[in-house]
Amino acid sequence: MRKIQDYILKDNKIYVGLEDSKRTWKLCIRSDGMIVHETSMPADYDNLKRYLGGCYPGCRIQVIYEAGFSGFWLHDLLMRDEIDCVVTPANRVTVAKVNKIKTDKRDARRLAKNLENGDYVRCHVPDAERREDRQLSRTLEQIQRDIIRAKNRIRRFLDFHGLNGDMKHGNWYSSDYRKLRELPLQGSLKVCLDSYLHILDELEETKAAFQKELSLLCKKERYAQSVNAKKSIPGIGLLTAIRLTLEWGEMSRFPSGKHIASFTGLTSREYSTGDSIRRGRITGHGSESVRSWLIQSSWRALRLDPALLEKFQKVWKNSGSKKKAIVAIARKMAVRMRAIELSQYHYCTSVVE
Repeated sequence: MRKIQDYILKDNKIYVGLEDSKRTWKLCIRSDGMIVHETSMPADYDNLKRYLGGCYPGCRIQVIYEAGFSGFWLHDLLMRDEIDCVVTPANRVTVAKVNKIKTDKRDARRLAKNLENGDYVRCHVPDAERREDRQLSRTLEQIQRDIIRAKNRIRRFLDFHGLNGDMKHGNWYSSDYRKLRELPLQGSLKVCLDSYLHILDELEETKAAFQKELSLLCKKERYAQSVNAKKSIPGIGLLTAIRLTLEWGEMSRFPSGKHIASFTGLTSREYSTGDSIRRGRITGHGSESVRSWLIQSSWRALRLDPALLEKFQKVWKNSGSKKKAIVAIARKMAVRMRAIELSQYHYCTSVVE
């Protein structure tokens, strides 16, 4: 008995939904409004290439998969071999409200159907160079979390053994952790504390090395103009400027200020129907780290830009919440960064009349 894919004509358009995992890939192939074939294979690109080339020679193939842990390497390989590939955000894939069952096979079917119907959102895929440079920023973020974890471990160690009597309460600085070496400990406790402090010192040194590498990236030709434009905005330092540049890419890909505000997750949720309009908290789309950098920069900018301070006070007065006010400032700064970079002018501090 011949398989249905044997009847696919040359030059037909086929749509491949690929649900990826670490060990296996589930595939659903559609053409002319119906499922042509479903299969599973080891998570290896050579297997996928042989399957597509052997079963569908001469066909126009388009593949879709969800952005996730595997990054964009599969996209790069498919595009290299002239196979159109769509990477879609996992949270933007349309699913029927009544659907209560989730399996890899069903996910592959859904992706293939969405692709054939054109019902999908395409991720922006940065080029390999930007992705590699961006990894410096993301690794630095991980190191910073490790530093916080190491410091918390030291504080808990001191609390558990009653060794914090002479130590100050509240926030500690690097000098406070250096003083811990002077504690008169002996035996096992001294070995443990020295080990904790050694780990902390190594993390701090690694953090400094990554910050230096990011500073060197600021001088790279493809980033220099964008970094200088962002750095001209009050509250934005060199490190924040290069990290935002690496995460956002070219500002021209955002058609308007609303798009970049939505991309950073700084727009409010909305639950409206009929005459009822309800708006909630921010959507939280995009990178949590980027929002954190923008919020920190916004607090610094309030001391330097009178117009931003005025807007902060106005939103604070109307909403009664400093958190809502600073989010409004962060959103405004993101929109201004796009405008400044596209106009190729440096930022001019506003004056309140």
